[in-house]
This record gives sequence, structure tokens and C-alpha cells, in this order.
Amino acid sequence: MNITLIGMPGAGKSTIGKKLAKKLNYEFIDIDRIIEQRTKLTLQQIIDNQGDEEFLKIEQEAVLELGKLKNYVISPGGSVIYLPKAMRFLKENSVVVFLDISFANIQKRLRDQSTRGIVGIKGKNLKTIFQERQILYKKYAEVIVSIADDFAADLTVENIIRKIQYPLASK
Repeated sequence: MNITLIGMPGAGKSTIGKKLAKKLNYEFIDIDRIIEQRTKLTLQQIIDNQGDEEFLKIEQEAVLELGKLKNYVISPGGSVIYLPKAMRFLKENSVVVFLDISFANIQKRLRDQSTRGIVGIKGKNLKTIFQERQILYKKYAEVIVSIADDFAADLTVENIIRKIQYPLASK
């Protein structure tokens, strides 16, 4: 089975995802990096030049093109939860784990939001985006893992492994 990590930009999906994949002897896929490689643009350039809606189309395409994978840790962008079709696909093909991090920590980790490639940041402030996304992350998550204030990635990986034992056995 696969594991998909969802959460806000800055929650540590890539850092934790790489460590989790290594620990489980899985492969790691970062959807944001796939998008950048395919388009030859940064996420922010896509959003600036083509808009949020076009970025979301590209993101959905990248997720759906994954096809059937086995033993992967998948790190989609923080906005994937705006894409019901992509989320259905991820839920059918993986255990979805929400990396729940406090707003204070997101603020610390996302110092320059204007270059991070965050869908919706031009029309809303970070707090509003955080609040609306929290609801969607919880809606789609099968497992929720809280990220400690000190961001202990290894401890988070252990927590994920411990918590997914039951869902993996039932899939």
C-alpha cells in the first residue's frame, strides 16, 4: 500500500515523506517537483502567470497520472484538497495521513509566502487559508498526526508508522 501525506505548505510533507519512505523502504514522490519538472516553471511562476485555477488543473493531472503505484510515499501540494477527483484517487490508492501543524509554526516556516506557490494567497491571508484548509485536510484524512512545535521529523515518522498499522491491515 501507499501513503499520501497532506497538509499545509511548510508542514514538512517532503522532509517527513523522504524519511518515511527510507524507513519503510518505499519510493518517494513529490508532486510539486513533478509539476516543476514538467512545466519548467516554479509553482509560483505557474500561479503568477496562469492563475490558481490553471495550477489546480496541472496539479490534478499530475496526481491522476500517477496510476497504480505500490510502496510509495506521495507528497502532493497543500492545495490538493481542493481537488475532489484527485483526493478520491489518492484515497483509493493510499492511506491518507494529515500532518497537522499549528498556525504559529506555519507562520514561522513560511516567512516569504509570495514565493512559495500557495494557491489562494493573493486573495486571502495565510490565516484564512489555513483555517479553510484544516477542515478539508481533516475531511480527507484517514490518519491525523500532530507535528510537534520542535518539528521532530524522526518522531513524526515513528508516529505515522504506529498509527497506520491498523488502516494498512484493513486495506
